Amino acid sequence: MDPRLLAFQRLLDIMDDLRAKCPWDKKQTFLSLRNLTIEETYELADAILGNDLGDVEEELGDLMLHMVFYAKLGTEQEAFTMTTVLNKVCEKLIRRHPHIYGDVEVNDESDVMKNWEQLKLEEKKGDKPKSVLSGVPVSLPAMVKAYRMQEKTKQVGFEWESKDQVWEKVEEEVQELKKAIHEEKDIARIEDEFGDVMFSLINYARFLKIDPETALEKVNKKFKNRFEYIEQQASKPLTEMTLGEMDALWNEAKNN
Repeated sequence: MDPRLLAFQRLLDIMDDLRAKCPWDKKQTFLSLRNLTIEETYELADAILGNDLGDVEEELGDLMLHMVFYAKLGTEQEAFTMTTVLNKVCEKLIRRHPHIYGDVEVNDESDVMKNWEQLKLEEKKGDKPKSVLSGVPVSLPAMVKAYRMQEKTKQVGFEWESKDQVWEKVEEEVQELKKAIHEEKDIARIEDEFGDVMFSLINYARFLKIDPETALEKVNKKFKNRFEYIEQQASKPLTEMTLGEMDALWNEAKNN
């Protein structure tokens, strides 16, 4: 047999054992696992960003366990099984890749994305049309959600023609933010204008083919490393240092 199938069967068997015999596993529900799954997903994201393939391998296993756990719960409630879950995603992949499993022709990845979004809309249930944005999870982090919404609306033609136009929009939004601050508008108005700046910057990042979430996280890590250098090299408590003294150590960290 395929070693992949043997390994997967082994995990399924272990899940059956844990659900039947382990006090902790026996108590778990969809809701109790939810936050743990989110945590595991972020741990995988950290491993990917750190380019640590050993950690990626381990975190993939942890997430796979969660997927098997959910399938086990679904089986117990007679809602779905691992078999139906896997068959459903296989059918979806075949249906949404007509350029592989059908006679549709595509020129590049852009065509693939457009076809994907169009097919998703056609898969709507009932008579109520689905929004282009209906597939964006409500609980996504705001920056990721903005990026995904922009990607989706692009597929139906709601898109700037060039990155220069997008940058002009960024500058326009920055000026509106400055105006709101200068006129001492209420904080809600300033917050709204600040959000517009962020949204337009995310859009500009997309045109530059940069993932803004990844870019910001890299800056977070850089800031953390440099500030920890200040803490390690400081000859006295930080509260007793001047900003200039801390800035000198910051520049040392930057040069290093």
